[in-house]
Amino acid sequence: MLTRRSFSKALAAAPFIARAQQSSSAPRARIKIDTERVIGDIDPKIYGNFIEHLGRCIDDGIFKENSPLSDSNGFRRDILDAARKLNVTLIRWPGGNFSSNYHWRDGIGPRDRRPPRLEMAWGTVESNRFGTHEFMQYAEMLGAEPYICVNLGTGTWTEAQQWVEYVNGKEDTEVTRLRRQNGRRDPWKVTYWGLGNEMDGGWQMGHRDGEEYSKFALEAAKLMKWTDPSIKLIAAGSSNFAPGADWIGWNRTVMNYLKNHADYLSLHMYVGNPTNNFPEFMASSLELQDRIKISEGVINAAVSSLTPRRKVHIAWDEYNVWYRARGEGREKGRNILEEHYNLEDALVVATFLNSSVNNAHIIKIANMAQLVNVIAPIFSNDKGIYLQTIYYPLQLFANNTRGKALQLYVDSPKYRSRQFDEVPYLDSSASLDNGSLVINVVNRHGDQAVETDFELEDKQFAGPVQVAEVNGPDIKSANDFTSSPVKAVTRSVAAESKRLRYSFPPHSYTMLKTKLA
Repeated sequence: MLTRRSFSKALAAAPFIARAQQSSSAPRARIKIDTERVIGDIDPKIYGNFIEHLGRCIDDGIFKENSPLSDSNGFRRDILDAARKLNVTLIRWPGGNFSSNYHWRDGIGPRDRRPPRLEMAWGTVESNRFGTHEFMQYAEMLGAEPYICVNLGTGTWTEAQQWVEYVNGKEDTEVTRLRRQNGRRDPWKVTYWGLGNEMDGGWQMGHRDGEEYSKFALEAAKLMKWTDPSIKLIAAGSSNFAPGADWIGWNRTVMNYLKNHADYLSLHMYVGNPTNNFPEFMASSLELQDRIKISEGVINAAVSSLTPRRKVHIAWDEYNVWYRARGEGREKGRNILEEHYNLEDALVVATFLNSSVNNAHIIKIANMAQLVNVIAPIFSNDKGIYLQTIYYPLQLFANNTRGKALQLYVDSPKYRSRQFDEVPYLDSSASLDNGSLVINVVNRHGDQAVETDFELEDKQFAGPVQVAEVNGPDIKSANDFTSSPVKAVTRSVAAESKRLRYSFPPHSYTMLKTKLA
């Protein structure tokens, strides 16, 4: 496991790196770094995650009572340990689609007295043995801030308001007495609250059009903030990007109604490679970039009439690769949405993480969906776990890419995709934190290294460059319980005073970390 404090010496375990760097006919690129060209502060909450009552994410995932691998509260110790090493900063719950029919009072009080309910989002029975108290305990054990998504599907304004009161209330009321009766004297002081989930989608229980949702969410927002003015609210922005869906109009309507109350506008995005087209798949983050910029413009237009002007940011609170375990007949039951990831999926996730850093001024929350088993970086069975390929880029970013996001000048060879005329082979981001420079680079090329010259404009390298590379024998390489051909391997290279030359191997994600003078 790699952290900001340590890098193991594992070059010998990855001979493919050395072979890639020996290529003499590699395409060439140039990256210039000026530490005064700052995009914005990187909010640690972009390294969040998500747990939903879906498949084996919570039940039979992080929470498995009476298992020899679990603690006395029913939490799987091995999963918790792996999740801690991801440095999860913000954890979203209870959904997802599940939240649109979740009534929080079902999940409090003695576990054995909680009512089992028909769970209609994913076609199971919900035991309710994991509820508000268990979630708050898990977030604390994980060291992550909690983010609760309220039910604005089948729920009511009062239900949303009283959940805030139950969790955050200090006064002596019937609701706070109930919390104390259930074993929690002091309020938890949860800051982040979602105003429903994917309400623009016809698949959602309680789906409304933009006007209906916005009016309903506005009244919930008023009651919730009157209960606790310190909370931050996330409005349900676009998740439906199907042909003909007016996702821009949805966001515009939501912002027009909620611009005085919402602190974030959420975006959801899942991608896949159903046509087995590696170059096309690797261009996915360019579409994400378009959606970010358009949504930023919608936000700016909405708040432009306010005096003083409020800051509303983007919460990209669901993202991942998801396509194999998707579709008719694969989204109902217990063992569902269990994607098994390969190297190309990990590279796409790394480009998405680059996008969060490169838009640090507007993206302040991001949540990978989900933490374990369900479209997740960690996969478990009754005997143990393994780390999926997508675990490693998230771990490297979350433990190292901090501070200020830097705007890089990148001169990279390009290719043409179906949707975009120019897709750079190198996708990159950079951060500066107390003199520590981190550069993240994905080489989208499937079979060629890209030799790259780095130039520091205003600083000098102050020592060796630590290198962590996520790669594998080929783009379809995947991990399982018996082997892990895709992982992070490390080495160190020398840099001159202002220059560094490095050859990025094909189909790779590489993190370079060094000190500047």
